[in-house]
Amino acid sequence: MAYEYEGKTIETNDNGYLLNAEDWSEGLAQVIADAEGLGQLTEKHWDIINYLRDEYFNNAQNQPNERTILKAMGDKWGAKIGQKDTFALFPKMPSKQGGMVAGLPESRRKGGY
Repeated sequence: MAYEYEGKTIETNDNGYLLNAEDWSEGLAQVIADAEGLGQLTEKHWDIINYLRDEYFNNAQNQPNERTILKAMGDKWGAKIGQKDTFALFPKMPSKQGGMVAGLPESRRKGGY
């Protein structure tokens, strides 16, 4: 599988995760989101994407689980949120589908918690 973006072919693994994280850009994130059926990325999508990227690149390649994402987004959004709030943005698991859109390597972690 590959994505076409700005005249270039961006290679992915069989599950759609970028092979080279340096290929990622905000424009490519929207292309990936479109391929995933997520529609136009909103500010809340970007909050999760930027959080996941920050954790990966600035915290020893950490890939947070669902519970950690919920806590971080609740703090950021200033509200108590539930799984339905983050799964409404990334229905195939915020940690995994969000990580894909964020251009991160595929997580090998099992489960959401």
